[in-house]
Amino acid sequence: MLFPYPPASARGRRRALARLAIAGLAGLIGGAAHAADDAARYPDKVIRIVVPNPAGGASDVMARLLGKKLTEKWGQPVVVENKSGANGSIGASYVAKSDADGYTLLLMDSGSLTISPSIMKLNYSPTKDLAPVSIVAYSPHILVVSNKLPVHNVQELVDYAKANKGRLNFGETPGSITHLAGVLFASQSGIEWNYIGYKGGSQVLSDLAGGQIDVAMNSFLATYPLVKGGAIRMLAVASPQRFSAIPDTPALSERLPGFVTGSWQALMAPAGTPPAVVQKLHAAIAEITAEADTRQRFAELGSEPVSMTPAEIAVWLRKETDHWAKVVKDGDIKVF
Repeated sequence: MLFPYPPASARGRRRALARLAIAGLAGLIGGAAHAADDAARYPDKVIRIVVPNPAGGASDVMARLLGKKLTEKWGQPVVVENKSGANGSIGASYVAKSDADGYTLLLMDSGSLTISPSIMKLNYSPTKDLAPVSIVAYSPHILVVSNKLPVHNVQELVDYAKANKGRLNFGETPGSITHLAGVLFASQSGIEWNYIGYKGGSQVLSDLAGGQIDVAMNSFLATYPLVKGGAIRMLAVASPQRFSAIPDTPALSERLPGFVTGSWQALMAPAGTPPAVVQKLHAAIAEITAEADTRQRFAELGSEPVSMTPAEIAVWLRKETDHWAKVVKDGDIKVF
């Protein structure tokens, strides 16, 4: 019952409803003012950036670089915590269930956010329980082969794979973006190869250099030094167009229109984080990634800054999730 002791008259009821409406409006105004005050004061304590991968990877390196810059900018400590496991879902779930106040953030490869819903059971929803802040940077995958393989470009690889159906071994980490990149490439090129699973990309590259496997698609950061050293051969880059760091290398999209894969490092907050706080974080990250020394460091990591608003990121993540869900379904991929 709305009124335990309802007024006897209609006029009294109207007056009571008016008082209730005024009280509700005052509460809304007060709540908005409180949120504005919180955003104005933000940050006034330690910020934690959770990286759901081991130390030393691209997300970890970028989180520490951004953390240092944010500390200098705001005068508040920014610490990085590694909570790895389950294709990034342990750290992501931790942040999703944290207080939505902007003091616990997530920095991870968006591939884990967009692929995990299709290959494993999650105890959180990437689209409902996390709010986009920024896409920090993009680093493409590169298509590489063993030096023992007698191919020197993408067409030669496709022709060789068709002539040796089912004999080529593609190295991957099961359920990862590099795994699905191989599935997508094979599907669009009309070829078949065997998928050889590894615990991580470093093991893939080690066996590729040793000739135990034939083909892989892996991150630019980890893979290009082996290409430069002559240990493996690079055929193409999976960026939307030719990548600035290797302009003479053809993009896969030149042969397979729309073929784009790689690592998009996404900064996320718990859903419900005040929009003003999200915007303040987004603006700070945009300023940091525009700085010359940051761009230089990103270039050294084989990455480029990305400019997208939180709203644009939300739409993009949903499209990416649908895209990889189709790849998983069409390829009948079962990992977990």
